[in-house]
Amino acid sequence: MYLAADFFAFNLLHARWGALGGVPTVSLHETPFYGVDGWLKRLEDIVLGSLILMIIAIPMLIIGIFVKLTSPGPALFRQRRYGLNGEVIHVLKFRSMSVTEDGDEIKQATEGDVRITKLGAFLRRTNLDELPQFLNVIEGTMSIVGPRPHAIAHNELYRTKIQGYMLRHKVKPGISGWAQVNGWRGETDTLDKMEKRIEHDLDYIRNWSLLWDLQIIFMTVFGSGAHRNAY
Repeated sequence: MYLAADFFAFNLLHARWGALGGVPTVSLHETPFYGVDGWLKRLEDIVLGSLILMIIAIPMLIIGIFVKLTSPGPALFRQRRYGLNGEVIHVLKFRSMSVTEDGDEIKQATEGDVRITKLGAFLRRTNLDELPQFLNVIEGTMSIVGPRPHAIAHNELYRTKIQGYMLRHKVKPGISGWAQVNGWRGETDTLDKMEKRIEHDLDYIRNWSLLWDLQIIFMTVFGSGAHRNAY
């Protein structure tokens, strides 16, 4: 007698065999950062994150002062996002808008958005508004590379529209990611744009390697895709 389980009917994500009370089990959705790979990923974040923070400390101070002087409001903006396993984290950014929205409904930034300050437009276009998130990396709630975290309101919207959307939370969110360096960032005014972003996020999770992380970091700094649709 044979029992054949059709696992191909599932959207497998690092499926892994195990045992529970001597009974064989299979995890259909698992993080790639298990065991040694988990330690390697964390070491990457601590070492590179610390080096980068030492380099950007003075520029961050200068940016913070300019944000404070050019528009009313705090220099840093904290917004609730979903992190690893869907837990709520507080992501840091330099404030680039005249508002600090963090409610049940958040309008995505659009081209020519009146909420964006003049300095904020420059910070968003160059990704400099994301620099404070290296503090999140050292804290351990984010990684340098991973799926970009979405506002909770956007998560709740798209999780009902895109199959496998929440699988992106099997890893820590990143400052940059495979979707971003390929131009799938910014406003998602159509569902297919968000679907392409999620497709790239899940591709990264399925095929992660340290060398791929380094490639994404290089593309973030020197590539053109990471700056596309940045407004």
